[in-house]
Amino acid sequence: MSQLNFNESLIFTQLQADSKEEVIQHMADNLVNQGLVKKSYKEAVIEREIEFATGLPTGSLSVAIPHTDVKHVNRKSISIATLSKPVLFGVMGDDDTTPVQLVFMLAMDEEHSQLSLLQKLMAIFQDDELLTMIYQEDDKTKIKKLIENQLDLSMKEGELNV
Repeated sequence: MSQLNFNESLIFTQLQADSKEEVIQHMADNLVNQGLVKKSYKEAVIEREIEFATGLPTGSLSVAIPHTDVKHVNRKSISIATLSKPVLFGVMGDDDTTPVQLVFMLAMDEEHSQLSLLQKLMAIFQDDELLTMIYQEDDKTKIKKLIENQLDLSMKEGELNV
């Protein structure tokens, strides 16, 4: 089982962006700079988001889970961003849009691990109180611990078992 790379360097609080493309570019560039994904990752995520929207309207705030094919990934990773103002993402399986405030960008290196992580994340997305806590938190370490605790993942130096 490969490890999920998740640490404070992959968390952004109050990220300022005017479009979903800006959000994706910022988060993807960080993953590229850390060697976690290939240079092709950013464009692949943007293209996939056009074809298969990842916005999810939840209780009090909407989330998005942009991702792409495993061939663009070097190491399984997750990056999280709270946005300073909502940015419109297309709604998953719909032609509508939703004002997203919380983004979970996934970089999975195996197809089955992506499905497994998505299932675990859905529990977070259904917990309105937890989403609000994550969104309002400015301390990256606290956000990291909230996610780790909720996903019930075992830690080893910034890497999570998924």
